[in-house]
Amino acid sequence: MGELPWLVADVGGTNARFGLVTAPGEAPSHVAVLAGADHASLPDAVAAYLADHAGGVRPGAACVAVAGPIGGDSYRLTNLPWSGSVGELGVPYAVLLNDFEALAVSLPHLGADDLVGLGGPAPGDGIKAVLGPGTGLGVAGLVPGDHGWIPVPGEGGHVSVPVHDEREQEIVAALRAQGLRHVEAEHVLSGPGLARLYRALALVNGAAPEDGLTASEIVARAGDPLCAETVDVFCAMLGTFAGNVALTLGARGGVYIGGGVLPRIVERVRASAFRRRFAASPSMSGYLSSIATTLIVAPQPALTGAAAWLTQQLSRRSVYEPA
Repeated sequence: MGELPWLVADVGGTNARFGLVTAPGEAPSHVAVLAGADHASLPDAVAAYLADHAGGVRPGAACVAVAGPIGGDSYRLTNLPWSGSVGELGVPYAVLLNDFEALAVSLPHLGADDLVGLGGPAPGDGIKAVLGPGTGLGVAGLVPGDHGWIPVPGEGGHVSVPVHDEREQEIVAALRAQGLRHVEAEHVLSGPGLARLYRALALVNGAAPEDGLTASEIVARAGDPLCAETVDVFCAMLGTFAGNVALTLGARGGVYIGGGVLPRIVERVRASAFRRRFAASPSMSGYLSSIATTLIVAPQPALTGAAAWLTQQLSRRSVYEPA
């Protein structure tokens, strides 16, 4: 196996999170969050983390989860201008995961305090799905196999936006009028999407939106009618999207919601139309009603998944290496 410590990373469109694994099976330590915009590339960010937050150690192995498509040892961030090969990190053994693959791998390793129920029965042991609005909208699956769980990556956040009624069709028309020729789910079901949804609702309502409101500010203004409606519509559309993911993957083991937006508004999500819309399929409502929906509130779950994946890969590698 790779020499300890191991480096784990979760690189999103806004922030890059890093940690060290000092023993197989242990939670990552020395966790630090670096702003992606402060660094020209992933190798630069890794070097800064190791120098400034990890005592200058030289990791013997690494698992890097990135918010974007990967191919072999190559990656390209969707919402950050970083691309290249994980081999450029100069670590003896390094593997890549999509960030939501890492989040999926984390699911069996999360405890009760890391999860909050959003409706339905307790999660089961079958196929699981995870999705989440953050800088973008990630989606992945987790499938039980003969030798453990297998993550299934995807780019489900780029499907067409889920609309349920005439009101949401008006919102999509407003988004198109504001310059989006094709409206994807990520365009509304993400942090930037929440701000975009706010502006579109203002157009539909004939109201004057406040310029420059961020997702955090919209969520914080529960007493503002337009902000409150924006959050309500966001949760409802996310429910429809989550139901679509559950049907596509056959996720009878549960649908888990990650990302940075919803943990700030747990009670508002519970009080919203999220769960009703999740199970609203006319022909499959019974199927969907039997599936748990659960919010991930762990602080750095993708690092947990990256550590678990690295442990699994290094264990398999040591088994097959010649003595």
